[in-house]
Amino acid sequence: MHIHLFRHGQTDWNAERRIQGQSESRLTDLGVQQAQALGQRIQQLLFDQVFCSSSLRTRQTAAHAFAQAPHPITYLDTLREIDLGPWEGRLYAEIEVEQPDSYRHFWEQPHLFDVAGAETFAQLQQRAIDAVALIKSELNAGHVAIVSHGALIKALLCHFENKPLSELWAPPSMHNCAHSIIQLHDDGTARIIQNADQVL
Repeated sequence: MHIHLFRHGQTDWNAERRIQGQSESRLTDLGVQQAQALGQRIQQLLFDQVFCSSSLRTRQTAAHAFAQAPHPITYLDTLREIDLGPWEGRLYAEIEVEQPDSYRHFWEQPHLFDVAGAETFAQLQQRAIDAVALIKSELNAGHVAIVSHGALIKALLCHFENKPLSELWAPPSMHNCAHSIIQLHDDGTARIIQNADQVL
């Protein structure tokens, strides 16, 4: 099975450097253009099924990128972004001043990130792994598209690359509408074919 992972397009909160998590934000005009351009780039790819985070920004992205998809899109709460609880809706700049240690953990030592009311990256990663395992058990083979979020996609790639969560934010950057591809084998092993548009 080939899992194609797509991050959503730019949102109003991305532009403001406002923390999204599982709160709702909308695509900007640029985000819509990015999603439409993604649709053009992948129009020759045939997907057996498209799965999408139930968040508004991913649903908007999928609507533009997969406008011609022959199959209905399946929306899953399990593909939503990391739940950042009390941080959501705040500016990153505010959190950096008010909670410098937790802010540093989030960006520089994600394996240490632990804020009351928020998911840890380990919890996010396990949720993402379980979601992909369920998809694979249902379809077994073929090409599957997943429209999701930066941290969730990074956590999945870390897992399948056998990298520790401390390296979650290592390059390449997971830019808006980035396209990554994981090849899953029947024996449980995996190979990263493409990482944020960089072919490996």
